[in-house]
Amino acid sequence: MIENPGRIKKALSKLKKLNVKKKFIHEKFTIDGEEFEEYISEEIIRAVDFGFEAEDALVLLNPEYVLEFINVKEHTRRKNLQDVRARVIGMKGKAKRTIENLTGASIIIQGNKVGVIVSSEHLNTTLNAIRSLIQGAKHSNIFAYLEKQNANLRKFDSEDLGLKIKE
Repeated sequence: MIENPGRIKKALSKLKKLNVKKKFIHEKFTIDGEEFEEYISEEIIRAVDFGFEAEDALVLLNPEYVLEFINVKEHTRRKNLQDVRARVIGMKGKAKRTIENLTGASIIIQGNKVGVIVSSEHLNTTLNAIRSLIQGAKHSNIFAYLEKQNANLRKFDSEDLGLKIKE
C-alpha cells in the first residue's frame, strides 16, 4: 500500500534501469523480477512515497546507500513532538542542512518519522546524531561530533599503513 500514488507514477519512469515488471492498480503496487532488483525498487518506492524526490531516491541504486527511518516517539519521552521535530530541522532548516552537508545524507521529516538516505559508511554517525538531537543534545555538540567523525573517516582513508614493496 502506498500513500502518494501520483509521486510513485512519476518515479516509475525513472525505474527503467531495473529489470522488473511493475504493476500499479489503485493504491497497490506490485513488483516482479530478480530478488535484488525487486528489493532496490521497493526501497526507491518507499523513499519516494515517504517524501524524497525521485532523484534523491535513485541514489539507492548504488549498493553503498541505504534508506533508514527513525521514529521520533521511540527516542523521547516528551509529549510536544512538534518541538522535538523542530530540533532536528533547526532554525530555517539549518540543523537539517548542516547534518546533510556533514554526512552527505538526504533527510526528510514527515510526521513523527525521520527518513534518511545515506552512504553506509556514514549511516551510524548520521543516525546517532539525529537520535541525540531528538533526545535533547546541544546542536553544537552534535555538529562537533559529526565533524570529528568525518575527520576520522578521512584519516582512515588516507592513512599509510607503512607497507612498502621491496624491489
